Amino acid sequence: MSQLFAIGDQSLSLDRYPPDQKNRSLQAWDAADELLIKAALEQYPTVSGSLLLLNDQFGALACALHTFSPIQVTDSYISQLATNHNLAANNLTAVSQLNSLEPLPAAGLVLLKFPANHSYLRFQLRALKQVLAPGTLVLASAKAKDIHANVLAIFREELGETNASLTEKKCRLITARCDTTTATPLLPKFPLRWNAEVQLASAAAPQAIELFNHANVFSREQLDIGARFLLEHLPELPAASQVIDLGCGNGVLGVAMLMANPELQLAFCDESYMAVDSARLTIEQNCPEQLANCQFVVDDSLSKQTDLSIDFIICNPPFHQQNAVTDHIAWQMFADARRVLKVGGRLRIVCNRHLGYHEKLSRLFGGCIHIASNAKFTILEAIRRK
Repeated sequence: MSQLFAIGDQSLSLDRYPPDQKNRSLQAWDAADELLIKAALEQYPTVSGSLLLLNDQFGALACALHTFSPIQVTDSYISQLATNHNLAANNLTAVSQLNSLEPLPAAGLVLLKFPANHSYLRFQLRALKQVLAPGTLVLASAKAKDIHANVLAIFREELGETNASLTEKKCRLITARCDTTTATPLLPKFPLRWNAEVQLASAAAPQAIELFNHANVFSREQLDIGARFLLEHLPELPAASQVIDLGCGNGVLGVAMLMANPELQLAFCDESYMAVDSARLTIEQNCPEQLANCQFVVDDSLSKQTDLSIDFIICNPPFHQQNAVTDHIAWQMFADARRVLKVGGRLRIVCNRHLGYHEKLSRLFGGCIHIASNAKFTILEAIRRK
């Protein structure tokens, strides 16, 4: 797939992140980016104030609109790394970056790529309405199949007047103007807190856990079925073992391990700022005495972790990046896990049976152990031998 992104009078070299991933069939921009850039170039000369970019996945918007000194807002640490990589590759200076937990600034124009879930979309639109001046233009874009009556209703409920363009290159552009006089719908306030009962292998009866989810965290108000299966097969570890909950989400796996063994030293790692903070809130609520034994790390897999330092890693790996199905994230997680595990350290994962992760683990670790299976999932464990 080409890395050359040509738009207007610009030619940019853009990589998906990480730039050395083996799957080169996916490019770092799409037609939705193109629609937003063209619309911004038409609109920006007529507005005053900052240009705000939401959910700019690999920095295509930040690079193409660099001359306007945009402010990028994202929940993804990897998106921040990708943007910085692509800016540097095109000899462009850094742009201002904010994460999803930081307050939004006022802006003269907002460009929004659709996030993966509608809860986060509502959260972002609601946050924008709190800071934008009346009449401020918000431009959003996504694949045409994702812009339907329910989505347009969300924009109208949260912002005000909203229109959608005809389809162009299988994408559409939404144009909305902020109306501060409209009433905001009554919806649950984030972060959500909810109760789950989990069956741990070490417990005779189900254990109650209170979980927290920010707006962009997967599996809201019910346990992911893969995580539920893994909870039934958590390991028994020596006291004070060094453990990582990799791709921690709301922290349900890690908090269950702490409840079974309060002396663990546990790091919660995720590329989502909202996920890591959700895990922190979950630990504060359920295991406040163990909070000092926990670290909460926003990371690109395990890039910030030291080699040969960890006894055990638990992981429910994703098999997609935004809307693209890909195995490079799981492969990176497994490779990083091998690097940071001590000799004799173990990685335990849950995965869909059809994904063939046993082959990847065998290539990296020299073999893997089957722990359990059901109709949909399998649990595998790999040991670092040397």
